This record gives sequence, structure tokens and C-alpha cells, in this order.
Amino acid sequence: MGFTDLTKQMLPAVENTLKDSVNQQIPERYEGVHEMMVYHLGWENNGNESTVQGKRIRPLMVLLSTALFQPDWKVALPAAAAVELLHNFSLIHDDIEDHSELRRGRKTLWRIWGVPQAINTGDAMFTLSQVSLLNLANFVSAQITLESMQLFNKTCIELTGGQYLDMSFETQDTISTESYFHMISGKTAALLSASAELGAIISDTKPNNRSALRNFGSSLGLAFQIWDDWLGIWGDESQTGKSASSDLLNGKKTLPVLFALSQKKDFFRLVNQKGFILEESQIPQMMDCLQNDGAKVYTEQLAREYTSIAIQSIESLSDVDTDVKTSYLEMTNQLLKRKN
Repeated sequence: MGFTDLTKQMLPAVENTLKDSVNQQIPERYEGVHEMMVYHLGWENNGNESTVQGKRIRPLMVLLSTALFQPDWKVALPAAAAVELLHNFSLIHDDIEDHSELRRGRKTLWRIWGVPQAINTGDAMFTLSQVSLLNLANFVSAQITLESMQLFNKTCIELTGGQYLDMSFETQDTISTESYFHMISGKTAALLSASAELGAIISDTKPNNRSALRNFGSSLGLAFQIWDDWLGIWGDESQTGKSASSDLLNGKKTLPVLFALSQKKDFFRLVNQKGFILEESQIPQMMDCLQNDGAKVYTEQLAREYTSIAIQSIESLSDVDTDVKTSYLEMTNQLLKRKN
């Protein structure tokens, strides 16, 4: 069974588990919270032209990791839903912190309901992720549930720590590449790493496989964020669903920017010239300078390198379902080719 066939089975199961979690845990008297959650998760349109859901990569990774070692991947659905809810909690807060008005081509939650309500709904979604993960106890041992919770909450700390670094970088003139990788290791790679490792924990597989999946998720997360940085500048707005100028306007220290600054060429001279003001009209020239300095090619090459490292970790797995392993490799290669 190939990746496409597996996702046709897994994605509807994830979606149903997510809906059950939201519908059953949010009381009717808090219908406003429910409305905001379903809007953000892409289930209702709320007057927009189209409803767009996320890629659900993280829950797929939980289920694929489980399926590597046992045929009944459905036992991991509570964990799959939990990582997706955690991811979306972080997106709700991230949109507020970055002043992002669009996500997946639609208005962000705070732009419609305001910042206070969006913060509150994000908090509720974080709690919902914990409740969902605890439902693992209905399918696996208490020890495995506890190990899963420990990894999950450790990941929460990494996630928020990475976001802290990302925001703090905006007001710092000089950021090292090492600091950048510390940031994306927490903000992006930690949850992808945990998503891959959770399946190994749930399946109670041997330590070397668990370690390989942890490393796979971490490398994939680095590649994912690096490519996201590329898309944030050179991606097609109709595909990414957000303004290509937002990262530059917000002063984000993404990898292309850090690389170009380190070259001390066109981009460095532009942003450091006397009287330079960061505004919309400067974006085309900034993009030209980044490309002239080699930042576009460098960023793409580095994303490919980390994807290759991730693939090596998957290939090192032993005693696994070979069809699922092939599907995992297919998914990994597809992520580097994504347009959003």
C-alpha cells in the first residue's frame, strides 16, 4: 500500500478524531469557542469563499510511525489528534504575535474575533490537546501513556521556547546561524520529532528504532522550516496563502536573510544604508538583493541536505513494514517539493 492509499485511510480517521475531540469536549454553553475552533481548523467557512485545512503532516507522522511496527495504527489516533491540536494552538498564538492577517488564504482568528478571544481559544485548544493524548490510555498501557505525555509536554516547552527566540530575534541586529538553528529546533523541529517518536513509543519498539525516528523527525523539521523560510520570500502567494512580504516586513531573521547579511554584499549594504526605512515599497529591491547574494540557492540546497539526512534515518530502521517505510520516504520527498 502506497503513501496515497495510506493517507486516504488515515486522514479521514484523523479528521473524525479531531472533530470528536472538539465537539465532545467543548460544552454547548461555550459555542463561541467552538465556532472559533472549527473555523481555524478549516471545517466551516464563516462567510469566506473557501475553507482550507492544514496539511495534517504531524498526525500522519504519528500514524505512519505506528504503522511501521504494527498493523493497527488506529490505536495512535488520540496522539495524532493531540499533536495537530497542539500545532494549531501554536498557530493561533503565532498569528497574533506576528500580526499575521492571513493563514491558508483566510483571515486569521484574531482578525475576526479580536486578540483576547483568539488567545483564549488558543489556550482552550492547548488544553484539548492534553485531553486528547490522555485518551491513549484506552488503547495502550498506563506506562506508554505516561511516556507519551512526558515527551509531549517536553515538546511544548521546546515549542514555546523556539517561539520566544523567534520573536526576540526581531529586535536584535546580529543573529548567528547557530542561534537560528536553536530557534527552529524548538519552534518547528521539536514537534515533528515528537510526532515521529510518539508512534515508536506507542508501538513499544526497540530503542534504536525510537532514536532513528526521533532523529528523522528532527532533521525533517529543520528541512521543513528552512524550506518554509524560502517560501516566505519566493513562494507564490496564491499557493502559500500569505503575503510574500510579511516575513521581510516583520523583520524576521529567516535563513535567507541571515545568509545574505553574513555575505556583507548587496542586501547588507541596502538595509544598512543611511536613511533606509523598512516598508512595503522596499520589498522588491530586498528580494533582488537576497537573490543576487545567493541566499535563494543556498536556502534551497540546505533544505535538500537536511531532507537527505532525514531519509538516511528512515532507511536505518529495522524490522518494519517495508510498504509503510516506502510511504514515509515518499512523504519526506514530497515535503521538499511543496508550494505552501
